[in-house]
Amino acid sequence: MSDSIRIGFVGAGRNTQARHIPGLQKIAEVELYGVCNQHEESTKKIASEFGIAETYSHWKDLIADDRIDAVVIGTWPNLHCEVTVAALEAGKHVLCEARMSRNLAEGKQMLECSQRHSELTAMVVPSPFGLVYGDYLKSILEHGFIGELRELVVLGADDAFWDFSQYLHPRQQQELSGQNILTMGILHETASRWIPETEQVFAQSQIFEPERPVDSQPDMAKVTIPDSLQVLTKLAGGGRGIYHISGISLFGPGQQIHLYGSEGTIKIHFDPKWEQGEQVLTGRIGDTALKILEIPEKEKGCWRVEESFVAAIRGEEPVTLNNFETALKYVQFSEAVHLSNQEQKPVSLPVA
Repeated sequence: MSDSIRIGFVGAGRNTQARHIPGLQKIAEVELYGVCNQHEESTKKIASEFGIAETYSHWKDLIADDRIDAVVIGTWPNLHCEVTVAALEAGKHVLCEARMSRNLAEGKQMLECSQRHSELTAMVVPSPFGLVYGDYLKSILEHGFIGELRELVVLGADDAFWDFSQYLHPRQQQELSGQNILTMGILHETASRWIPETEQVFAQSQIFEPERPVDSQPDMAKVTIPDSLQVLTKLAGGGRGIYHISGISLFGPGQQIHLYGSEGTIKIHFDPKWEQGEQVLTGRIGDTALKILEIPEKEKGCWRVEESFVAAIRGEEPVTLNNFETALKYVQFSEAVHLSNQEQKPVSLPVA
Protein backbone atom coordinates (compact mmCIF):
# COMPACT_ATOMS: atom_id res chain seq x y z
CA MET A 1 0.00 0.00 0.00
CA SER A 2 1.23 3.48 -0.85
CA ASP A 3 1.10 6.42 1.56
CA SER A 4 -2.34 7.21 0.14
CA ILE A 5 -5.08 5.56 2.23
CA ARG A 6 -8.61 4.93 1.03
CA ILE A 7 -11.22 4.80 3.80
CA GLY A 8 -14.59 3.05 3.75
CA PHE A 9 -17.33 3.78 6.29
CA VAL A 10 -19.71 1.10 7.54
CA GLY A 11 -22.30 3.16 9.37
CA ALA A 12 -21.90 6.92 9.24
CA GLY A 13 -24.02 8.18 12.09
CA ARG A 14 -23.77 11.27 14.23
CA ASN A 15 -20.37 10.64 15.79
CA THR A 16 -18.82 9.57 12.48
CA GLN A 17 -20.14 12.71 10.78
CA ALA A 18 -19.13 15.01 13.65
CA ARG A 19 -15.67 13.59 14.39
CA HIS A 20 -14.27 10.85 12.14
CA ILE A 21 -15.10 12.24 8.71
CA PRO A 22 -13.87 15.81 9.44
CA GLY A 23 -10.82 14.42 11.24
CA LEU A 24 -9.83 12.22 8.32
CA GLN A 25 -10.50 14.97 5.78
CA LYS A 26 -7.75 17.06 7.39
CA ILE A 27 -5.06 14.41 6.85
CA ALA A 28 -2.95 14.49 3.69
CA GLU A 29 -3.13 11.51 1.34
CA VAL A 30 -6.31 10.15 2.93
CA GLU A 31 -9.33 9.65 0.68
CA LEU A 32 -12.87 9.12 1.91
CA TYR A 33 -13.67 6.51 -0.70
CA GLY A 34 -16.80 4.53 0.21
CA VAL A 35 -19.81 4.45 2.52
CA CYS A 36 -22.62 2.08 3.45
CA ASN A 37 -25.28 3.27 5.86
CA GLN A 38 -28.29 1.39 7.16
CA HIS A 39 -30.57 2.69 4.42
CA GLU A 40 -29.90 3.53 0.75
CA GLU A 41 -31.27 7.06 1.14
CA SER A 42 -28.96 7.94 4.02
CA THR A 43 -26.01 6.30 2.25
CA LYS A 44 -26.48 8.55 -0.78
CA LYS A 45 -27.01 11.60 1.44
CA ILE A 46 -23.73 11.05 3.32
CA ALA A 47 -21.83 10.41 0.08
CA SER A 48 -23.15 13.60 -1.46
CA GLU A 49 -22.62 15.76 1.63
CA PHE A 50 -19.01 14.66 2.23
CA GLY A 51 -17.85 13.99 -1.31
CA ILE A 52 -17.48 10.22 -0.91
CA ALA A 53 -17.04 8.51 -4.28
CA GLU A 54 -18.61 5.07 -3.83
CA THR A 55 -21.82 3.84 -2.21
CA TYR A 56 -22.74 0.25 -1.37
CA SER A 57 -26.07 -1.48 -0.76
CA HIS A 58 -24.56 -3.84 1.84
CA TRP A 59 -21.53 -3.52 4.11
CA LYS A 60 -20.16 -6.82 2.80
CA ASP A 61 -19.82 -5.23 -0.64
CA LEU A 62 -17.73 -2.43 0.86
CA ILE A 63 -15.50 -4.91 2.67
CA ALA A 64 -15.02 -6.87 -0.56
CA ASP A 65 -13.84 -3.81 -2.50
CA ASP A 66 -10.07 -4.20 -2.93
CA ARG A 67 -9.67 -0.48 -3.53
CA ILE A 68 -10.43 0.22 0.16
CA ASP A 69 -7.49 0.07 2.59
CA ALA A 70 -9.16 0.78 5.93
CA VAL A 71 -12.66 0.58 7.40
CA VAL A 72 -14.26 2.87 9.97
CA ILE A 73 -17.10 1.06 11.74
CA GLY A 74 -19.70 3.49 13.07
CA THR A 75 -22.59 1.11 13.69
CA TRP A 76 -24.13 0.13 17.00
CA PRO A 77 -22.20 -2.64 18.80
CA ASN A 78 -24.41 -5.41 17.36
CA LEU A 79 -22.35 -5.31 14.14
CA HIS A 80 -18.92 -4.51 15.54
CA CYS A 81 -17.67 -8.07 15.79
CA GLU A 82 -18.97 -9.31 12.45
CA VAL A 83 -17.78 -6.31 10.45
CA THR A 84 -14.41 -6.11 12.23
CA VAL A 85 -13.60 -9.78 11.63
CA ALA A 86 -14.67 -9.56 7.99
CA ALA A 87 -12.59 -6.43 7.42
CA LEU A 88 -9.46 -7.84 9.04
CA GLU A 89 -9.82 -11.12 7.14
CA ALA A 90 -10.07 -9.05 3.95
CA GLY A 91 -6.75 -7.34 4.78
CA LYS A 92 -8.16 -3.98 5.87
CA HIS A 93 -7.22 -1.84 8.86
CA VAL A 94 -10.06 -1.21 11.32
CA LEU A 95 -11.18 1.72 13.45
CA CYS A 96 -14.18 0.50 15.44
CA GLU A 97 -16.54 2.77 17.33
CA ALA A 98 -16.88 2.14 21.07
CA ARG A 99 -18.01 -0.01 22.77
CA MET A 100 -15.78 -2.72 21.31
CA SER A 101 -18.48 -5.42 21.33
CA ARG A 102 -21.78 -6.45 22.86
CA ASN A 103 -20.21 -9.03 25.14
CA LEU A 104 -16.97 -10.73 26.11
CA ALA A 105 -17.30 -13.61 23.63
CA GLU A 106 -17.51 -11.20 20.69
CA GLY A 107 -14.67 -9.09 22.06
CA LYS A 108 -12.42 -12.13 22.36
CA GLN A 109 -13.24 -13.09 18.77
CA MET A 110 -12.24 -9.61 17.60
CA LEU A 111 -8.99 -9.68 19.56
CA GLU A 112 -8.05 -13.15 18.32
CA CYS A 113 -8.68 -12.09 14.72
CA SER A 114 -6.55 -8.95 15.16
CA GLN A 115 -3.74 -11.08 16.59
CA ARG A 116 -3.87 -13.34 13.53
CA HIS A 117 -3.52 -10.23 11.39
CA SER A 118 -1.00 -8.33 13.49
CA GLU A 119 0.31 -6.55 10.38
CA LEU A 120 -2.97 -4.58 10.34
CA THR A 121 -3.98 -1.72 12.61
CA ALA A 122 -6.95 -2.58 14.83
CA MET A 123 -8.16 0.28 17.00
CA VAL A 124 -11.25 1.08 19.09
CA VAL A 125 -12.39 4.70 19.41
CA PRO A 126 -11.52 5.83 22.96
CA SER A 127 -13.71 7.64 25.44
CA PRO A 128 -13.51 11.37 24.69
CA PHE A 129 -13.67 12.14 28.42
CA GLY A 130 -10.43 13.07 30.12
CA LEU A 131 -8.39 13.72 27.00
CA VAL A 132 -7.55 17.32 27.91
CA TYR A 133 -6.14 16.73 31.40
CA GLY A 134 -5.71 12.96 31.24
CA ASP A 135 -1.95 12.65 30.72
CA TYR A 136 -1.21 15.39 33.26
CA LEU A 137 -3.41 13.73 35.87
CA LYS A 138 -1.76 10.38 35.25
CA SER A 139 1.64 11.99 35.79
CA ILE A 140 0.78 13.70 39.09
CA LEU A 141 -0.99 10.58 40.37
CA GLU A 142 2.12 8.53 39.64
CA HIS A 143 4.13 11.08 41.62
CA GLY A 144 1.84 10.68 44.65
CA PHE A 145 -0.32 13.81 44.40
CA ILE A 146 -3.20 12.23 46.35
CA GLY A 147 -1.11 9.64 48.16
CA GLU A 148 -2.70 6.18 48.32
CA LEU A 149 -5.96 5.92 46.38
CA ARG A 150 -8.67 4.96 48.85
CA GLU A 151 -11.96 5.67 47.12
CA LEU A 152 -13.17 6.03 43.54
CA VAL A 153 -16.55 7.60 42.78
CA VAL A 154 -17.93 7.42 39.24
CA LEU A 155 -21.08 9.42 38.51
CA GLY A 156 -23.00 9.15 35.26
CA ALA A 157 -26.50 10.20 36.29
CA ASP A 158 -28.76 12.49 34.28
CA ASP A 159 -32.31 12.61 32.88
CA ALA A 160 -31.54 11.48 29.31
CA PHE A 161 -34.25 8.77 29.49
CA TRP A 162 -36.48 10.21 32.19
CA ASP A 163 -39.32 10.97 29.74
CA PHE A 164 -40.99 7.58 29.34
CA SER A 165 -43.02 8.80 26.36
CA GLN A 166 -39.86 9.05 24.24
CA TYR A 167 -39.19 6.41 21.62
CA LEU A 168 -37.08 3.41 22.59
CA HIS A 169 -33.40 4.30 22.11
CA PRO A 170 -30.70 1.87 20.92
CA ARG A 171 -28.89 2.43 24.24
CA GLN A 172 -31.90 0.80 25.91
CA GLN A 173 -31.74 -2.34 23.72
CA GLN A 174 -29.32 -5.08 24.70
CA GLU A 175 -29.57 -6.66 21.25
CA LEU A 176 -28.04 -3.52 19.74
CA SER A 177 -25.87 -2.10 22.53
CA GLY A 178 -24.88 -5.25 24.40
CA GLN A 179 -24.10 -5.48 28.09
CA ASN A 180 -22.80 -1.95 28.56
CA ILE A 181 -25.25 0.18 30.54
CA LEU A 182 -25.72 3.82 29.50
CA THR A 183 -22.52 5.81 30.29
CA MET A 184 -20.93 3.08 32.43
CA GLY A 185 -18.46 1.95 29.79
CA ILE A 186 -17.27 5.36 28.70
CA LEU A 187 -16.76 6.53 32.31
CA HIS A 188 -15.12 3.31 33.48
CA GLU A 189 -12.71 3.48 30.56
CA THR A 190 -11.82 7.05 31.48
CA ALA A 191 -11.32 6.24 35.16
CA SER A 192 -9.22 3.18 34.28
CA ARG A 193 -6.54 5.43 32.82
CA TRP A 194 -5.82 6.70 36.35
CA ILE A 195 -6.65 3.87 38.77
CA PRO A 196 -5.32 0.38 39.56
CA GLU A 197 -6.98 -2.66 37.98
CA THR A 198 -10.52 -3.49 39.09
CA GLU A 199 -10.48 -6.87 40.82
CA GLN A 200 -14.13 -7.36 41.81
CA VAL A 201 -17.59 -5.88 41.17
CA PHE A 202 -20.95 -6.17 42.93
CA ALA A 203 -23.86 -4.71 40.98
CA GLN A 204 -27.57 -4.05 41.21
CA SER A 205 -29.91 -2.38 38.73
CA GLN A 206 -33.51 -1.57 37.94
CA ILE A 207 -35.67 -0.91 34.88
CA PHE A 208 -38.32 1.48 36.16
CA GLU A 209 -40.34 1.68 32.94
CA PRO A 210 -40.16 -1.68 31.12
CA GLU A 211 -41.82 -0.57 27.88
CA ARG A 212 -41.35 2.30 25.46
CA PRO A 213 -43.06 3.37 22.24
CA VAL A 214 -41.33 2.65 18.94
CA ASP A 215 -41.27 5.03 16.00
CA SER A 216 -43.80 4.10 13.28
CA GLN A 217 -45.02 1.02 15.18
CA PRO A 218 -48.32 0.60 17.05
CA ASP A 219 -46.97 -1.75 19.73
CA MET A 220 -44.76 -0.96 22.70
CA ALA A 221 -41.29 -2.53 22.92
CA LYS A 222 -39.45 -3.91 25.92
CA VAL A 223 -36.57 -2.02 27.51
CA THR A 224 -33.74 -4.52 28.01
CA ILE A 225 -31.00 -2.31 29.49
CA PRO A 226 -31.36 -0.92 33.04
CA ASP A 227 -31.97 2.78 33.46
CA SER A 228 -30.52 2.74 36.98
CA LEU A 229 -27.32 0.96 38.05
CA GLN A 230 -25.15 0.91 41.16
CA VAL A 231 -21.80 -0.92 41.31
CA LEU A 232 -19.40 -1.47 44.19
CA THR A 233 -15.83 -2.31 43.16
CA LYS A 234 -12.61 -3.53 44.73
CA LEU A 235 -9.36 -2.22 43.25
CA ALA A 236 -5.88 -3.67 43.25
CA GLY A 237 -4.06 -2.27 46.27
CA GLY A 238 -7.17 -2.17 48.44
CA GLY A 239 -9.06 0.85 47.12
CA ARG A 240 -12.85 0.79 46.81
CA GLY A 241 -15.14 2.20 44.13
CA ILE A 242 -18.76 3.30 43.78
CA TYR A 243 -20.53 3.76 40.43
CA HIS A 244 -23.90 5.53 40.08
CA ILE A 245 -25.15 5.22 36.50
CA SER A 246 -28.63 6.46 35.61
CA GLY A 247 -30.66 7.92 32.78
CA ILE A 248 -33.62 8.86 34.97
CA SER A 249 -32.06 11.23 37.53
CA LEU A 250 -33.78 14.61 37.36
CA PHE A 251 -31.19 17.27 38.22
CA GLY A 252 -28.62 14.50 38.60
CA PRO A 253 -24.90 15.22 38.96
CA GLY A 254 -24.06 14.47 35.31
CA GLN A 255 -20.70 12.88 34.50
CA GLN A 256 -17.97 13.06 37.12
CA ILE A 257 -15.03 11.03 38.43
CA HIS A 258 -13.70 11.54 41.97
CA LEU A 259 -10.40 10.19 43.28
CA TYR A 260 -9.99 10.32 47.08
CA GLY A 261 -6.54 9.53 48.45
CA SER A 262 -4.67 9.50 51.75
CA GLU A 263 -3.16 12.93 51.01
CA GLY A 264 -5.48 14.63 48.53
CA THR A 265 -8.49 14.65 46.22
CA ILE A 266 -9.07 15.08 42.50
CA LYS A 267 -12.55 15.70 41.05
CA ILE A 268 -13.07 15.69 37.27
CA HIS A 269 -16.32 17.08 35.86
CA PHE A 270 -17.36 16.53 32.23
CA ASP A 271 -19.78 18.76 30.38
CA PRO A 272 -19.92 19.25 26.58
CA LYS A 273 -21.19 22.80 27.07
CA TRP A 274 -17.78 23.85 28.40
CA GLU A 275 -15.16 25.01 25.93
CA GLN A 276 -12.78 22.14 26.75
CA GLY A 277 -15.48 19.73 27.90
CA GLU A 278 -13.93 19.09 31.31
CA GLN A 279 -12.89 20.79 34.52
CA VAL A 280 -10.58 19.47 37.24
CA LEU A 281 -10.68 20.40 40.93
CA THR A 282 -7.85 19.45 43.29
CA GLY A 283 -7.05 19.71 46.96
CA ARG A 284 -4.32 18.39 49.27
CA ILE A 285 -3.66 18.23 52.98
CA GLY A 286 -3.45 21.80 54.29
CA ASP A 287 -5.71 23.34 51.64
CA THR A 288 -8.92 24.99 52.85
CA ALA A 289 -10.92 24.23 49.71
CA LEU A 290 -10.73 22.58 46.32
CA LYS A 291 -9.34 24.75 43.53
CA ILE A 292 -9.56 24.61 39.75
CA LEU A 293 -6.52 22.99 38.16
CA GLU A 294 -4.81 25.20 35.60
CA ILE A 295 -2.01 23.83 33.40
CA PRO A 296 -0.10 25.26 30.43
CA GLU A 297 -1.75 24.82 27.05
CA LYS A 298 1.21 22.80 25.80
CA GLU A 299 0.52 20.16 28.48
CA LYS A 300 -3.12 19.73 27.55
CA GLY A 301 -4.25 16.86 25.36
CA CYS A 302 -6.94 16.78 22.70
CA TRP A 303 -8.97 14.52 20.44
CA ARG A 304 -6.66 13.08 17.77
CA VAL A 305 -8.25 9.69 17.10
CA GLU A 306 -8.25 9.90 13.33
CA GLU A 307 -4.70 11.24 13.23
CA SER A 308 -3.56 8.39 15.50
CA PHE A 309 -5.32 5.77 13.37
CA VAL A 310 -3.66 6.94 10.17
CA ALA A 311 -0.28 7.31 11.88
CA ALA A 312 -0.54 3.72 13.15
CA ILE A 313 -1.37 2.46 9.65
CA ARG A 314 1.70 4.26 8.32
CA GLY A 315 3.89 2.83 11.08
CA GLU A 316 4.58 6.25 12.57
CA GLU A 317 3.26 5.52 16.08
CA PRO A 318 1.67 2.64 18.02
CA VAL A 319 -1.98 2.54 19.00
CA THR A 320 -2.38 3.65 22.61
CA LEU A 321 -6.03 4.74 22.91
CA ASN A 322 -7.30 2.07 22.34
CA ASN A 323 -5.78 -1.12 20.99
CA PHE A 324 -7.92 -4.25 21.10
CA GLU A 325 -6.13 -5.63 24.20
CA THR A 326 -7.00 -2.50 26.20
CA ALA A 327 -10.53 -2.27 24.84
CA LEU A 328 -11.21 -5.88 25.83
CA LYS A 329 -10.49 -4.99 29.48
CA TYR A 330 -13.43 -2.59 29.40
CA VAL A 331 -15.62 -5.31 27.91
CA GLN A 332 -14.44 -7.56 30.76
CA PHE A 333 -15.74 -4.99 33.24
CA SER A 334 -19.14 -4.79 31.52
CA GLU A 335 -19.36 -8.58 31.46
CA ALA A 336 -18.55 -8.80 35.17
CA VAL A 337 -21.18 -6.16 36.02
CA HIS A 338 -23.72 -8.03 33.89
CA LEU A 339 -23.02 -11.34 35.63
CA SER A 340 -23.04 -9.79 39.10
CA ASN A 341 -26.33 -8.06 38.37
CA GLN A 342 -27.88 -11.31 37.13
CA GLU A 343 -26.59 -13.53 39.91
CA GLN A 344 -26.75 -10.92 42.71
CA LYS A 345 -23.29 -11.75 43.99
CA PRO A 346 -19.76 -10.36 43.68
CA VAL A 347 -17.86 -11.30 40.49
CA SER A 348 -14.06 -11.31 40.21
CA LEU A 349 -12.11 -10.06 37.23
CA PRO A 350 -10.96 -11.12 34.76
CA VAL A 351 -14.04 -13.13 33.78
CA ALA A 352 -13.14 -16.47 32.20
